[in-house]
Amino acid sequence: MKPSSTPVPADTTAQALDAKSGDVRDDKLLPVTIRIVSSAPQWVSGGDARIEVWAPPGLHHNLEIWINGRKTSQALVSRGLRLEGVVSGFIDGDNRLEVRLAHGLIVADSIRLTNHPIKGPMFSGPHQHPFVCTTNQFGLQPKIDSDTPAGYTVLGAGGTIAGYSRDCSIDSFVTYLYRASGDTWKLLPPGDTGPADMTQITLADGTTVDFIVRREVGTINRFLYSFAMLVPRGDDPAHPNTSLWNGRLGYYFGGGVGVGHSQGSVQSGSLEPEILKRGYAIAHSSGNVTNTHYNLQLAGETAMMTKERFIERYGVPAYTVGLGASGGAVAQYILAQNHPGILDAALPVQSYPDMVSQVTSVGDCELLEHYMDVTDRNNVRWQNVKNRTLLVGMNGEPLVTDPMSAIKPLLGLGGPSMTTGSTECVNGWRRAFPLVMNPWFGRAANSDNYVPQSDIVGPIPPAIQWTHFDDARNIYRLDADGFARHTWDNIGVQYGLMSMKEGSITPAEFLDLNFKVGGWKQPRDMVQEGYPLNPLVTLPMVVADPALFDPWSRRNMTLAPAEDLPAPRTQGNLEAMRAAYTSGLVFSGHMPLPTIDSRQYLEREVNMHNAHQSFAIRQRVLKRMGTSDHLVIWFTDTMPGVVPKADKNLVVVDVMAQWMANIRAHPFLGIARNRPADAVDSCFDVEGKLIASGSTVWDGILDNKPKGACTLAFPLFSTSRIVAGAPLEGGVYKCALKSVDTALQDGTYAPWAPDPASVAKLKQIFPQGVCDYSRPDQGRP
Repeated sequence: MKPSSTPVPADTTAQALDAKSGDVRDDKLLPVTIRIVSSAPQWVSGGDARIEVWAPPGLHHNLEIWINGRKTSQALVSRGLRLEGVVSGFIDGDNRLEVRLAHGLIVADSIRLTNHPIKGPMFSGPHQHPFVCTTNQFGLQPKIDSDTPAGYTVLGAGGTIAGYSRDCSIDSFVTYLYRASGDTWKLLPPGDTGPADMTQITLADGTTVDFIVRREVGTINRFLYSFAMLVPRGDDPAHPNTSLWNGRLGYYFGGGVGVGHSQGSVQSGSLEPEILKRGYAIAHSSGNVTNTHYNLQLAGETAMMTKERFIERYGVPAYTVGLGASGGAVAQYILAQNHPGILDAALPVQSYPDMVSQVTSVGDCELLEHYMDVTDRNNVRWQNVKNRTLLVGMNGEPLVTDPMSAIKPLLGLGGPSMTTGSTECVNGWRRAFPLVMNPWFGRAANSDNYVPQSDIVGPIPPAIQWTHFDDARNIYRLDADGFARHTWDNIGVQYGLMSMKEGSITPAEFLDLNFKVGGWKQPRDMVQEGYPLNPLVTLPMVVADPALFDPWSRRNMTLAPAEDLPAPRTQGNLEAMRAAYTSGLVFSGHMPLPTIDSRQYLEREVNMHNAHQSFAIRQRVLKRMGTSDHLVIWFTDTMPGVVPKADKNLVVVDVMAQWMANIRAHPFLGIARNRPADAVDSCFDVEGKLIASGSTVWDGILDNKPKGACTLAFPLFSTSRIVAGAPLEGGVYKCALKSVDTALQDGTYAPWAPDPASVAKLKQIFPQGVCDYSRPDQGRP
């Protein structure tokens, strides 16, 4: 935007020239402004920044850039009323950037900024150590930054130890790749003649070019980053040719669930050919892969620093759109909420609102599966896996085999409740809760599950607590015993409540379940897992000692101490819950960007990406923003065993491009009124053909209207907490409590009218009261 200005009167200029301090400025008179375009002033990193200066063209040759009272020799490029370029020389900490006139005697404009080291941190807290370097993905050893063995072992000539690396830094480098005819990337050989298997692409303007990509790789905030874009042959690594870049940037976020202490890996999506051939650049960092870690405060910091570097190197994008599925979808929602301006649009796929809310119901999974498999194994109801949905909420399918079903009868666990089918709890989430919660779990096999052995040089200290909560200890903090505080809580949760009210389970079953289901030990009291969770425990060992068989992590549950006493529940830490909110780990519903939330419907495969999560997000957005007209939801049907599955991941890229073009052309219309015709709620069949679209297709999910066409076509399931009465949008860490007497009076159990014995049992199970989901989460600050 062109700044308003007033010409400088001659007498004011003379006054400035006579001043001895060289620091004279009149904001109302001088028509010169300076700003940083690569980041906010308080979040500069690496000692440099891309800046722009607005000034009349006649002044351009007289302008000087000063940093901390010293003139720099760095030149800016003049473009009309604007000069732009990268300046460097900032020290760590506070700096003053100035644009001066008249041989440095007049300060026309200045900015106070704070610079941070390129290896971080900026605001995420102390670095995590130990930190496993994975630069060998690119055939490199990290830089030595320590003489003592407290980091990655760096080898010298003859395999001798040259030193150690705690922060895993490498120098950035550029390579050139081409897309070969076999749909693979290959290194571009030098010379003017292209390889015989090089493919070509046609750009939007009809130009045909060789499919050559410039890729820059380096380290930022200790993680590996990648920038990729189309370039013509003969690009200079030191001076990028951006003529084939359409000005749009896709920031790719990777999924998975990781618990830190690793630099992680650059994902294949960083070179997605279908995005690059459209002319987009792609930015990516291993620190923005949730399989590396799920500390989304650290991830947000990493995205800020990585985009800053991209802008410094290649210029300001026309817009930046988020790309990524699962954890990569979560990252987009959280980044848009916490750090406005990094993304301008979002394309989340297979989304959840956030990870920390999902953990709540995931933590119920094995408690409930154990109850049905073991505690209530004489109840034939649970043999039908579909009935298990009555407790876990998530889908169950008889044709999706529980891999433990062949082993259970051999160990005397093949009672009437035995099922060979699987719920999403088993097929999708088994192992997940120990990874999040049990500090011992990741120590098995030297943490081979989470850090590949090929990436480890030297032993990893055994004392690492491999959990999500410890990975984000800068947020959650530690308790008095040195264990990370956690958020998981089931005090007052009435499992199966809605199923009982609907008559799907009996009141007696409801009472028995809640009397015996129990909770989880505190992390300090947990022990190592058994088979099949622990890779060090093998099936022959289980045959010899059946006690080692423990797919539910029963050994870490708080089960009933006596037959006449209820199994204890688990108390979460309120300070940890509040920290999750204040740090931005919880998605509040603030989503100010044009968004197309797309997913394949995977419920028939009891895949972990349960479909109702898109509407949990929409409900949060509606509650926070009052509208979700800027949030479009697309579903595409799938069938088990059908490969490849249709998806709309590239279609949404093109629809979003039109949406962003409309916004840029008509900014006064806002986001919702600039939606193109295709940016509307829709659902598609297994071949990707449209079933229905429009504002009513998802009716009946978040309202009481008759079910829309897509609602009818795609049945939704829920979670254990929704079955217990929690709202669809989830996100309740610590429910407010009401007394059993109050619950009896307000219709909580209707149409069931408990008799005196049942009332007494309810009070025994819930001495502190039962969840009152009409009141806010008590874990909120």
